[in-house]
Amino acid sequence: MTVALVPQREAPRPLMRSLPPADPYPADALGKVLADAAKGIHEKVQAPLALCGQCVLGAAALAVQAHGNVILPFGQTRPVSLYLVSVAASSERKSTADTEALWPVSQHEENLCADHDRDVLRYINDKAGWEKARDEVLKKGKGNRDAIRNGLDALGPPPAAPLNPMLTSPEPTFEGLVKFLAADGRPSLGIFAAEGGQFIGGHSMSAENKTKTATGLSVLWDGSPIRRMRAGDGVSRLPGRRLSLHLMAQPHVASSLLADQELLDQGLLSRILLTAPETLAGTRFPRPLAPESQVAIKAYGAHLLGILGRPYPTAKGKPNELAPRTVGLSQEAERLWYEFAAGIERRMAPGSDLADLRGFAGKLGEHAARIAAVLALFADIDAAEIDDGYLSAGIALARHHLAEALRLYGASRIDGTIHMAQALLTWLQTAWTDPLVSLPDIYQRGPNAIRDKATASRLVTVLEDHGWLIRLPGGADVAGRFRKDAWRIMAP
Repeated sequence: MTVALVPQREAPRPLMRSLPPADPYPADALGKVLADAAKGIHEKVQAPLALCGQCVLGAAALAVQAHGNVILPFGQTRPVSLYLVSVAASSERKSTADTEALWPVSQHEENLCADHDRDVLRYINDKAGWEKARDEVLKKGKGNRDAIRNGLDALGPPPAAPLNPMLTSPEPTFEGLVKFLAADGRPSLGIFAAEGGQFIGGHSMSAENKTKTATGLSVLWDGSPIRRMRAGDGVSRLPGRRLSLHLMAQPHVASSLLADQELLDQGLLSRILLTAPETLAGTRFPRPLAPESQVAIKAYGAHLLGILGRPYPTAKGKPNELAPRTVGLSQEAERLWYEFAAGIERRMAPGSDLADLRGFAGKLGEHAARIAAVLALFADIDAAEIDDGYLSAGIALARHHLAEALRLYGASRIDGTIHMAQALLTWLQTAWTDPLVSLPDIYQRGPNAIRDKATASRLVTVLEDHGWLIRLPGGADVAGRFRKDAWRIMAP
C-alpha cells in the first residue's frame, strides 16, 4: 500500500532581523549629582534609566551652554550644546520623567517672568523719558548738526527691552526661533519635547521647511552666527546664540527621522545623540519612594537653579549676545582624546563596522568633548579645564550613543509596512485570544495604527507571505461570527 506523504509546511519566517538588546546606559558617567538624580527619577517615575539620564543631561547642557565653550585638541572652539533624542513607546512615562528633570528650568522661568513684569514697566517709563530727552536735544540744537550730534552722543542709546523669560519651547519653527533670538529672546534656549513628534512631524520639519530647519540647527550646534537675508525680515547676523535639544519620540516617529536621507545629507543626524532603552512595561509596580531618591532630585534641582541664576557672560552692550569663556582639556585628557579619536577613525575604514556611519562617527570625538565639558561645568561652572576624569566620562557616554546609533540606524531603514506588520503580529500573539482572525477583527479591534480594511489587507498579505497567517478557504467562524475571509494564526 502506498502512503501519501503530506508535505510539511514551512515554519513562519521572521519579518525582520531582531534588534540586539539596548546598550546599558552608563549613568555613573554623569557624575554624582546628575547620576543620583537620574537614578532617583528612574525610581520615582519608573521610566527607563537611559531616558532619565538623557533628561538630566539635556537640562545640564541647557544650563551651562551660555557660560563656556570647549576647545578641541586641534584648536577649534565649539559650544557645549547637546542635541539628544530618546526613543520610547507610549506609556514609558516620558512626560513625567521630563517634568521631574526640568522642574528647576520651569522654576527659573517663573522667577524670570516675575522680574520681567517689573522690568517691562521700568523699560516703558525709561523709553518714554529717553524719547522726550531726545526730542529736547533736537529742539535745543536748532538745526545745528554738530550740536545735535554731540547732544545725542551724550544722551546715549535707547534703553534695551528686557529679555523674554522663555527658556524652552517644544516645537518652534526656525523662522520663529530666528525672530525671537533677533529681538528680545534670551540667547540661550532649549527645544525640549516629551512628545517629540510635535517637532519631528510638525511645520518645522515639513517637506518645504525641512532643509532650512536642518541647516539652521546645524549652524547653531556649530556655534556659527545665524545669517539671514529676507525681503520681509531684512538682514540678520546673530552671533553668540546657543541651543540645546532633547526630543523624546515614539519608535515609528524616530524611525522616520533616522531614515530621512535629506536630514542625513544636511548633517543634522550626525549631531544627534540617540538612545532607545528597553521597555519597563509590566515591571512598574507601585512602591514607596526611597528618601534618598527624593533628596537626590532636590539636590540636583538646587544645583541646577544655582547655575541658571548666574548672569550670562555677554558682549559689551549686547544683553542677548553671549560671550562664553573657553575651557580646554588638560594634557592627560588631550592624550586620552587622541587615543579615542584614533580608535574611531580606524573603525571608519571601508569594510569596517563604522563605514556606513561615518557622518556620526566622524563627530564622535567632538561629542565626547562636549559631554565632558557639560559635566565639568555642571560640577563647577568656573572650572578652569576639563580633566581626564571628565573626558573618560564623556567618552563612556559617547560610546553608548555610538552603540545605539549602530543598532538603530539599520532598523530605521526597514519599510514602514514591515513595522506595522510586526505590530499586528505582536498583537495577534499577545492580545488576540482566538486561534483564527478576520479582517474586521484586525481593523476594528487591532493596533490603533490599523483603522481601515485596505491597511489590514495589506498587512495580512505580508503576514501570509511570511507564513504567520494561513487563509481558510470558504471562511470560518471567528470569535462567534462567520467570516468569509478568515485566517489561522500560526504559532511561533
